[in-house]
Amino acid sequence: MNPTRFLIALLLSATLALPVLAIDRPFPANILRGKFTPGYFPDITLDGKPRQLSPSARIFNQDNRIEMPAAVRGSDIVVNYTVDGMGYIDRIWILTAEEAAQKVPSAK
Repeated sequence: MNPTRFLIALLLSATLALPVLAIDRPFPANILRGKFTPGYFPDITLDGKPRQLSPSARIFNQDNRIEMPAAVRGSDIVVNYTVDGMGYIDRIWILTAEEAAQKVPSAK
């Protein structure tokens, strides 16, 4: 086989396979959506109301990596979040523009 054709075929197949590598973030069924403004730990604001993070809270950035609460900057950041049994916010996912445009999956 001609090396040039082989290289073109390899690049074409790699290009077609790239969308398969895109991984959707797994959000739990009890997810809620809101606008998040960080404050001094554990205080935050969700949809204009004061709330608190749980002691074991995790904040995931757009790349699904954990962010420290003190490192998050901005206001009215569109997020998905979950609430623990005590009413504290225990997990927050900062959404990309594409994720924010999608509807929140309804809880079953």
